[in-house]
Amino acid sequence: MFKRLICVLGALLVAISVAAGQAVQQPMDEGDRVILITLDGARHQEMFGGLNADILQSTLKDGQKIEAQPVYARFWADTPDARRKKLMPFFWGTLMASHGSIAGNRALGSVVQLTNTHWFSYPGYAEILLGEAHDDTIKSNDPIRNPYPTVLETLRSQLRLPRDRVATFASWGVFNAIAEHEPGATHIDAGSEAAAPDDPALRELVALQRETLPPWGGTRFDIYTFKLAMAHLAAKRPRVVYIAFDETDDWAHDGRYDRLLDAYARTDRYLEQLWTWLQSQPDYRGRTHLLITTDHGRGRTTADWKNHGASTSGADEVWMAFISPRLTQRGEWRDHPPLRTNQVAATMASWLGQDWNKLHPSAGQPIKAQ
Repeated sequence: MFKRLICVLGALLVAISVAAGQAVQQPMDEGDRVILITLDGARHQEMFGGLNADILQSTLKDGQKIEAQPVYARFWADTPDARRKKLMPFFWGTLMASHGSIAGNRALGSVVQLTNTHWFSYPGYAEILLGEAHDDTIKSNDPIRNPYPTVLETLRSQLRLPRDRVATFASWGVFNAIAEHEPGATHIDAGSEAAAPDDPALRELVALQRETLPPWGGTRFDIYTFKLAMAHLAAKRPRVVYIAFDETDDWAHDGRYDRLLDAYARTDRYLEQLWTWLQSQPDYRGRTHLLITTDHGRGRTTADWKNHGASTSGADEVWMAFISPRLTQRGEWRDHPPLRTNQVAATMASWLGQDWNKLHPSAGQPIKAQ
């Protein structure tokens, strides 16, 4: 049964990729595009240093040798720079080397930090999408409707866009509540209960998604989130897109460091596919801004790397990457004033010519090059 599902999935992904490649490539309008991408609970330690041998060793049974583990052979190298390039070769070898920059490597005096005090997912995502923390009202991961309009729905209103041209694709189902204050204001496809699309191949993909549920309730595997997002990009040509991956958090909570590293590597391949597609499209090439970040950090040690929250030291430490036609900086940020997660909303809005701080004076300011 499992082999049959894998074969069907492979055929569907090929069909979807072909359809995306054949999509109309004429610009729908003038104006830049913004894509926000988050990797849930992705520690800066792996982003900047790759595989952590102490953590991997701590997950092994007595007598197991770290050198005998396939994940070690795949991702280990002698230096942090070499390890991170093994883990995410496209991100470091292409995006950061030639097209963008990243902040958050504390070894270089680069700090990116949360402003909310809860240090877990919903408050972190809310801070990203609202430009400020609301610790008194957003303090759990319950699927409660966001009390405040997000930058996604505000940009749709300001730019007078059709609903499907501001889209969120998320592996975690709670994004149905997180991403917008007014239900139906934007296009949201999140979790395992997404509605079946019109396209037959996508309908089959959604059906298969429901047959291959992960061991975590209310979520789907990131591959489905990515493929559905790519199909929407090709068909609807949105100007604002949010893709929220989840497996970097799920496998960490499960203590599966090997699968956690696999999730980073898979996400790197998704970024490569996305970038390649963007460069092939006249209405996206040279006009698309990407901001890649995380909703929270995790513990720093072998004892607490699986955890986050206000009681976990280091869970407020995050990172942020920028690939933008307006930013000439490349590689890693060094020795700069701290950046905050509450600056994401204003940065996204500024890339589309909008002033988020005029509506929200207490929100973080747009991020500019170092």
